[in-house]
Amino acid sequence: MHPCSSMSAEQRVLAVDLFERGFGYRAVSSRLGVKVRAVKALEERFKIWGRTALESKPTKQVYSFEFKMAVVRQFLEGESTIPDLAHLHMISSPTLVRRWVQLYREQGEAGLQLKPKGRPKSVPETPPVEVSELEKLRRENQRLAAENAYLKKVRALRNQPPR
Repeated sequence: MHPCSSMSAEQRVLAVDLFERGFGYRAVSSRLGVKVRAVKALEERFKIWGRTALESKPTKQVYSFEFKMAVVRQFLEGESTIPDLAHLHMISSPTLVRRWVQLYREQGEAGLQLKPKGRPKSVPETPPVEVSELEKLRRENQRLAAENAYLKKVRALRNQPPR
């Protein structure tokens, strides 16, 4: 179960007990005084995983591009519903399949591609271009002219009478 769920661990166990006794998510929500949305999500996972829906997994499952495309195509061709596809392919949540379908509709196949993790690598610096002797002398001349102008300004400020 997601750590940010609005249901406590006790409420989740009670909800699963009620699901096993045949109650629907709305009835469980009203009995436990919990949001319908949270109970519905738990019920969807319960239908797929049974009691193991209560256990949190230590790592996040990563699905390949080919697998995602196969599941999305099955849905779009009308072979099955989203919850049935999640159950059939042992996907952790029907919401994940819904997100894949939505991404496919909005961005096409590119939306299902695996994205690189972390910060993008910086662009390698361009190798230094060999500067001609004439260009070196021009740059040094500019630097010395700026330094000279700075020193003149400092001397002029020192020679000013105090206010």
